[in-house]
Formats: sequence, structure tokens, C-alpha cells
Amino acid sequence: MFYWPVRVYYEDTDSGGVVYYANYLKYLERARTEWLRNLGVEQDVLAKNAGLLFAVRSLAIDYLRPARFNDRLYAGATVDGRRAASLTFRQRVVRAADAAAAAADGAVELCTARVEVVCVDVASLRPRRIPDFLWVEMEREG
Repeated sequence: MFYWPVRVYYEDTDSGGVVYYANYLKYLERARTEWLRNLGVEQDVLAKNAGLLFAVRSLAIDYLRPARFNDRLYAGATVDGRRAASLTFRQRVVRAADAAAAAADGAVELCTARVEVVCVDVASLRPRRIPDFLWVEMEREG
């Protein structure tokens, strides 16, 4: 699983100092974006040069434990399913000291999610087959 570090800022929390539930979606989005960037793919370049975007089609999330102001978190993403025009990610947000600890059994799991993204054409926003060059990069990543 690919992990991206997240620091909880005051703006992320509600009046009780707990991360507001919708902000976990931002953390998950960052992990998917950085996962793609780690493959060498920038989403703005993908839109401009290939004419495609990725859009969330469906999401299921379970909130397990709260995060609080100034916590060091890691948002993880791994592809769990592939179809011609979509990817399904298994994701999680954990509290951990570092990325290695995030991947270990001792990490405190705060939320888990299943997110399906669909590849769409920039102009029509209709589903479009994921290009071969992306499959190649995903295979290279493992």
C-alpha cells in the first residue's frame, strides 16, 4: 500500500477538536493523487495531453477511531480492482510515527474506505478506457 503523510491542522477539526468526518475524504484523495504522482503521472497533464480525468464514482467508508488536532497520520491507497475504465482502491487512514509504522500491524487504524474511480473524457465526462501507458505504469509499480 502506498502511504502519504498528513498532519491534522486546526482547520481540519470540529469544535471538539476532532477531525471533521468529511476531511477524511480529503486525506484519501491526497493519497490517490500522490499514488498517481508516484507513478509519474500528473493529473493536470493527463487532462491536457490525454483528455482524461478520474472521477469518484462510489465510496464506502468506515470511521473507526477519531483523529485530533496535530496528529500525524498516513493516508494509504492501493488498487484492489481494475476494469477497462475504472479502478477500485482500498484505502485507510492510520495514526503512525512514520510510513514504515503505517504499514505495520501496530498502526492505529482510524478509517477504512473502498473508493471506485472512473476514467472520463474531459469534454464529455463520459467513461473512457484507461490508456495503455497508465496500465504499464501501474504494472511497473507492482
